[in-house]
Amino acid sequence: MAIKTKTKFGAITISNDAIASVAADAVLQCYGIVGIGRKNSLNNAIVEILKKGSFTQGVIASQDKNLITIDLYVVVAFDVKITEVLCEVQKRVKYVVEKTFETKVKSVNVFAQNLKRID
Repeated sequence: MAIKTKTKFGAITISNDAIASVAADAVLQCYGIVGIGRKNSLNNAIVEILKKGSFTQGVIASQDKNLITIDLYVVVAFDVKITEVLCEVQKRVKYVVEKTFETKVKSVNVFAQNLKRID
């Protein structure tokens, strides 16, 4: 399902992949984030950090009417306060998505899949 809006110039359709891509860029700019993990690797012992272009497997955007819900699966740096980093990720993603697409974000759910030491 995509967001559909109408302007005086015509109709605009925004796909979930576009929302996920913008959210992924916002996540990667946050301090303490090493990368984005795959959603299905929550149960696995090894967490794969996704490469650019495949972020939609670790950032899931969905809509209910015109409210967006975003699920993020992230890998966090080892020596940071996890709760602060994840809270900052929520705030930044909500702000960036709302400003980019001029729509409301209902919730940003962040799942820390793993910790990784940065050398």
